Amino acid sequence: MAALQAYKNLLRASRIAFEGDTRMLDAARQQIRREFREKASLSPSDPTVQPAIQHAEEVASFLKTNLVQGRREGDKYKLRIHQYTERGDNDSIKLGNKNITVDGGVKCCSER
Repeated sequence: MAALQAYKNLLRASRIAFEGDTRMLDAARQQIRREFREKASLSPSDPTVQPAIQHAEEVASFLKTNLVQGRREGDKYKLRIHQYTERGDNDSIKLGNKNITVDGGVKCCSER
């Protein structure tokens, strides 16, 4: 049942991400169907099933929240940002080239 839910989530996410772009929507749906058909014969107890379902859920989440399409209008581009698009707060940009440390003093960014 988890695979069916992941499949549906991917189809919904592709519809949201590629709304108005039928060429990309069709290509995405073909890819989704192809990938799921390749794994359709796997047994539910196969150790590769759970990672594949997890990957499908992550791709669906990425498509829905992080993919933004743009359309050229004259010399500018208009972005199609929808209600599910993740909007950051730009805190990392405000920090500039400063070193940042996380738990245990591990550096995650370096000066440039």
